[in-house]
Amino acid sequence: MENERLAHEIAHGKKIADRAEDIWGWDSPAGQIRAKRRAGWFVDLGKFTSNDKLLEIGCGTGLFTGMVYDQTKANIVATDLVDDLLDIAKKKYPQIHFKTEDAMNLSFEANSFEGVYGSSILHHLNFETSLDEILRVLKPGGKMIFAEPNMINPQILIQKNIPYIKEKLGDSPDETAIVRWSFKKLLEKKGFVNVQIFPYDFLHPSTPKPLIPLVNGIGKIIEKIPIMKEIAGSVVIYAEKK
Repeated sequence: MENERLAHEIAHGKKIADRAEDIWGWDSPAGQIRAKRRAGWFVDLGKFTSNDKLLEIGCGTGLFTGMVYDQTKANIVATDLVDDLLDIAKKKYPQIHFKTEDAMNLSFEANSFEGVYGSSILHHLNFETSLDEILRVLKPGGKMIFAEPNMINPQILIQKNIPYIKEKLGDSPDETAIVRWSFKKLLEKKGFVNVQIFPYDFLHPSTPKPLIPLVNGIGKIIEKIPIMKEIAGSVVIYAEKK
């Protein structure tokens, strides 16, 4: 099963490599604003500095690698399963170490990193095995921070569960999304502490540029409203190793 998942992800990554950031929604004007905000969560929650060694899982073309590095100057090891995506990332950021890795079977020694982070990657993986690996490579007191699609969002609920729509929108066959309550329980069962998972992001990447300030402003208000905030497009996941 896991070998089949890996084969699907590699084939999918190779297929989209030349237009990955467009498919992922980061190229549009709204997408660029979303990306900067998402990178801000990684930096602000992690409180990472140049003294920290960080592992990025699923770095893709290096979009968030560069943003986190520019703000922290941390020692980042950025990994992905797909060499075609890593080749693009290496050209953009030659000062960063990029490495081909399976996030469900990492080659790094235990207790190696102060932080592990990633954007929209956990939902491609087997949750059990990937969380075991993240916990293993984190140092005691180390932090994991991820931003992932929210299964409670109506569009994502349809997109992740109807195969025809999933394929048409550029998803890989095995990806899913996060239900924050059950994922929190899983993290705690694995031994993570100080777990926080919260929904955010109502700015859709296809929002027309003139409407971005309005939609973004309304979205940040909705993020503070109980029940309504639950249908946001993304969730931020934060947890620590004891």
